[in-house]
Amino acid sequence: MKDVLVWLNRLLTANFFLVVLLFAWFVVAATAENFQVHLGWHLWQQLWQPLIQPAIGLVMLGAIGSGILSRLNKPGAS
Repeated sequence: MKDVLVWLNRLLTANFFLVVLLFAWFVVAATAENFQVHLGWHLWQQLWQPLIQPAIGLVMLGAIGSGILSRLNKPGAS
């Protein structure tokens, strides 16, 4: 069980950094598109639903799950 949690934490950490990278891409692409420079804004929009939304959802699910598990694993938790 401990190995599963370690790999799950690694997966969630990698997913978090993917979301941060995608957010940086969003900021750069949206700013560039405002200046009529095309740096992948349309590609980012196409990837929103199949890739970016699930990645954000996994980050939220991981945060909620981690909070619940830490509460359950506290000494004296009932």
